[in-house]
Amino acid sequence: MKQQQFRGTGVALVTPFRREAVDYPALGGVIEHVIRGGVDFLVSLGTTGEAVTLTGKECREVFRFTLEKVAGRLPVVAGIFGDNNTARMIDRFNEYDLEGFSAIMSSSPNYVKPSQEGIYQHYMKLAEASPLPIIIYNVPSRTGANVTADTTLRLAHASDKFMAVKEASGDFAQIQQILKYKPDDFLVLSGDDPITLPMIGCGADGVISVIANALPEQFSGMVKAALNGNFETARRLNLELLDIHPWLYVDCNPSGIKTLMEIMGLCSGEVRLPLVPVRESTRQHLETAWAKLAEVEVR
Repeated sequence: MKQQQFRGTGVALVTPFRREAVDYPALGGVIEHVIRGGVDFLVSLGTTGEAVTLTGKECREVFRFTLEKVAGRLPVVAGIFGDNNTARMIDRFNEYDLEGFSAIMSSSPNYVKPSQEGIYQHYMKLAEASPLPIIIYNVPSRTGANVTADTTLRLAHASDKFMAVKEASGDFAQIQQILKYKPDDFLVLSGDDPITLPMIGCGADGVISVIANALPEQFSGMVKAALNGNFETARRLNLELLDIHPWLYVDCNPSGIKTLMEIMGLCSGEVRLPLVPVRESTRQHLETAWAKLAEVEVR
């Protein structure tokens, strides 16, 4: 089944900037870094990629560059931002050249806080128009509206176009309901790095990760161990990363992960307004957590 290529660790790629422009050499370096680190697939222009701050032209260029750099080595998902205007969202399927991508990922409509029926009808319209399988992205902390388990399951059973959900609700009762009643070939992916291990313990299929931009080997190693039932190794790797996770989000994502990547020499920490760099205290915490993890790796 094609869905199985999305089982494991996906990485929501950052979009590096240099003096406000997209830094393509750095993006190429990040792509090579995560592929060498053992991730299973890539997501281009998700939330972590700051897609909403890029122009349409920049989005098209980032998509093309990413596909050319990956060169078929791994599946690539196109992040198509979850617009609150369904018709305008559908227009984006025609605006972007999606040839070469394996799926699209789209969050539910933001700001307008639609009813569950509105969310369902929105996604069904996307399914009719999309040339590719769709990953539903439920991130209520950003959209202002939860996609309930009933709505996710209704979509999963209504159309084969829906191949997975990226669940970032943090609600384990909801997650377990989806896991119990979903179609066999419908994947449940974590949208929260810190709770990925317990989600896999409940039966989830993997993650679309932020931290894997910086630490792909460690995080994908944890996910692989958990999916293989080796929870002793998975717990050890998970605990090694525990002190880094909070500092990636305290001053908003992707400001935190980009700062960690700058500390590691992978790319600049630059973000676009309305995001701003992390506070100096947050940077110091990230430096300390990274130094401790590096000591563990050496040992």
